[in-house]
Amino acid sequence: MARILALLLSLSLLAGCSLLPEEIDETKSWSASKLYYAAKEALGEGDYEKSVKLYEKLEARYPYGAYAQQAQLEVAYAYYRDNEPASAVAACERFIKLHPQHPNVDYAYYLKGLANFVEDQSLLARLSDQDMSERDPKAAREAFEAFRELAQRFPNSKYTADAVARMKYLVNALAAHEVHVGRYYFKRGAYVAAANRGKYVLQHYQQSPALEEGLVIMARSYEKLGLTDLRDDAVRFIKHNFPDSPYLSGKDIKKDRPWWKFWELQSRD
Repeated sequence: MARILALLLSLSLLAGCSLLPEEIDETKSWSASKLYYAAKEALGEGDYEKSVKLYEKLEARYPYGAYAQQAQLEVAYAYYRDNEPASAVAACERFIKLHPQHPNVDYAYYLKGLANFVEDQSLLARLSDQDMSERDPKAAREAFEAFRELAQRFPNSKYTADAVARMKYLVNALAAHEVHVGRYYFKRGAYVAAANRGKYVLQHYQQSPALEEGLVIMARSYEKLGLTDLRDDAVRFIKHNFPDSPYLSGKDIKKDRPWWKFWELQSRD
């Protein structure tokens, strides 16, 4: 009897649930243009979550046409403004793949760079806040690549000048990252790894202010490793490019002791 009562109760609950009104989607009958301008209005008002939902409904219901294409681009911007850089990058990459000849594809490259840039824009300010060997500058590198591709493909784009300026910042940030990691390795006696970090800066970031210290790390690491020829090459490069470097003492080379007086790396940590 108890089982029968429980079964009847379950059936009555299911019947009651079926009588509950379903949530009404007021946009169900909206046209593509109405969805687009409603999404754009929400975007302008700062309601980014609503804007994204409306753009996505527009694309799902009207996948072809100018409104859908524009929605794909503007949803990337909505994600960017909503501090969702990964989603913004994914939306930009999708737009670029689907519409490589679109008249606004230059903006997609720019926005992709911006989204990555924002994710890592405080790299230099945070250098002392975290063990640099644990940091991954992936976002900075991807921002640089997006800006570089924009500059190469669309040199006359209205976004290119700003992209180039951000590239200069990113070069310095990435070079500074390599130097900090090199210093980390040097302090811990990992001289091969430290020298390789300095070498990477020399190969890839010759215009960066971090080059000077990168060369110093190379020279000191080669000295520790007993690689005097490589050490002397690094020293000559320092003297040639940074003749007034505070890392040098100006003494003559002597075989029995180093001729330069380097600033102690750990003093800056």
